[in-house]
Amino acid sequence: MSERIGYARVSTDEQNLQPQLDALHAAGCRRVFEDVGSGSLKPRPQLDACLDFLAPGDTLVVWRLDRLGWGLRHLIELVERLEADGIGLRSLSEQLDTSGPGGRLVFDVFAAIAEFERDVIRERTRLGLAAARARGRLGGRPPALTPQKIAQARAMRAQKITMPAIAGALGVSVATLYRHLGAADDELAA
Repeated sequence: MSERIGYARVSTDEQNLQPQLDALHAAGCRRVFEDVGSGSLKPRPQLDACLDFLAPGDTLVVWRLDRLGWGLRHLIELVERLEADGIGLRSLSEQLDTSGPGGRLVFDVFAAIAEFERDVIRERTRLGLAAARARGRLGGRPPALTPQKIAQARAMRAQKITMPAIAGALGVSVATLYRHLGAADDELAA
């Protein structure tokens, strides 16, 4: 007998699962698995338990697709796994149901468009960085230590002030200080 099994996730403890739970129960889910954790974090014990619980003929129901996968590639892999196991996927917000050929086609088109959008963004970023470099802008974060602060750090080292004290005075980490001062100052630190 096929069942509707729900999965709900929020990113932080401050967020409320209740709207998702209400929607999943209203959609006829017999059981709902719940996780709290960022979408980009891979360990999701309740998602793993949910996937183990599902049986052929069941339908996994989610409130939105972004609650399920931590990225497009992961979401596609999950849908392929579900399909191979004879399990459907239904997203309430996107009104998507992969248990039929039409729903699977819509998901595949949706995935292709999302991948195309990612590629376009990546290409625009690459072109934008190239144009900025051509105008002399290097991009990235500014150096932690200016040439004046490096000179100040060298003067402090010459006075036998410890690296941690210098780093604290300049507002940088000891590792940053070593990286900017170079190997010659490593010998002074001993």
